[in-house]
Amino acid sequence: MKTIAINNHKGGVAKTTTCLSLGGALVEMGYAVLVIDLDPQAHLSLSLGVQPDTLRRHVGDALLRKASLVSVSRESSVMGLDIAPANSRLALVEKLLYGQNEYEFNLKQRIATIADGLYDFVLIDSPPSMGPLTLNALTAADLLVIPVQAEYYASLSLMQLANLAKLVQKKTNPNLQYRVVVTMYDRRNKICRVILNQIQTELKPVLFDTIIEVDTKLRESPAYNKPVTMYAPKTRSAMQYRALAKELVNQNGRR
Repeated sequence: MKTIAINNHKGGVAKTTTCLSLGGALVEMGYAVLVIDLDPQAHLSLSLGVQPDTLRRHVGDALLRKASLVSVSRESSVMGLDIAPANSRLALVEKLLYGQNEYEFNLKQRIATIADGLYDFVLIDSPPSMGPLTLNALTAADLLVIPVQAEYYASLSLMQLANLAKLVQKKTNPNLQYRVVVTMYDRRNKICRVILNQIQTELKPVLFDTIIEVDTKLRESPAYNKPVTMYAPKTRSAMQYRALAKELVNQNGRR
């Protein structure tokens, strides 16, 4: 089972969309996937048709060691794609975690109790900030995927996350690796093309070959509670997320 955290401290870079669409693409390939919503905004949960305010149990209960991840998870409308949902109470959970000894390992320990063979991939949508929730995600992950736009501030957010990944490697997760995927790319924009060339030159060893371009259908799909691979399967963005999933699988030595 491969655990992947998706994070960027800069909002609006298609972090949640990438978690949803990548999960959909992996399911299409025949893998069983659990997505974990670690963001109190609960956008991933909403994108899969979960109404956060109606939840009796959510991922925060697992983080506080009151329940297992499996017990708080539920099936989504996408066959093979389950979700451990969040709601706004997760913000309080984040504060409570500070009082726990070695809280950084809570999610990793919960994932370790999942029965062998139940899931092939666990994808974690973490909040765009540095705190106990993000630290739990990175401590639990084998791989950190960083979505970035080809824009002026991309290098700043990358530097912050690269430094954070190094700190996590030193303190709680020596095996953590990270890779970068360019999202929301607009090929018609000259500055986007210039910055993409810069990113490809400077980050080639950790950069996915796949580029996710701007696509209206990609923005619409969460409103219909589906990944773009199901909502608009023949669109450019659906094909690009399938290509990203294949890169990920090939890196992991799977079929």
